[in-house]
Amino acid sequence: MSFVLLIFIKNPRLGNVKTRLARTVGDAEALRIYGVLLEQTRRAALDTPVERWLYYSDFPEFDDAWQEADFFKFVQQGDDLGMRMEQAFQQAFETRASRVVIIGSDCPEISGGLLMQAFEDLEHSDFVLGPSVDGGYYLLGMRTFEPTLFRGITWSTDSVFSTTIEKIQATGKTFSLLPVLRDVDTEADL
Repeated sequence: MSFVLLIFIKNPRLGNVKTRLARTVGDAEALRIYGVLLEQTRRAALDTPVERWLYYSDFPEFDDAWQEADFFKFVQQGDDLGMRMEQAFQQAFETRASRVVIIGSDCPEISGGLLMQAFEDLEHSDFVLGPSVDGGYYLLGMRTFEPTLFRGITWSTDSVFSTTIEKIQATGKTFSLLPVLRDVDTEADL
């Protein structure tokens, strides 16, 4: 049995990342900021002694900073974020993972210590969530695969976190919460 960290990133291409941020700062600056966020995410992941599965939005890159010795590389599969996360969790649990945590690449405050706290919380809770200021979450972890958490959610809205909590409560299982952190989606978030 293993612990698996799933990391969702977008392939860093001009005009394809941080599009809400780019509306006010421009595509080039949005790409630069995304590069900083990617580096912070990569460092936090490397500080976490678990299996690391990196999911690119479009295609795997083999000449980037995410070395194959440290990260198993995949491509996200599915029509929306929920389907893509569901598929990644299912894949991890099919390999007999005992604890699985997912993060994106939008949270500059993410750290290896925080990620390890999530895995440790799963020792006594069925789920762990890291709520974000905008009403979503920057981290979700589980001990057993629960696909209902990814269905019927309007993604990128301020109700994602509360809807997910309602879905967890409907299962009758336990959850723990990490500190509330900020995602960077707009210039105001900077």
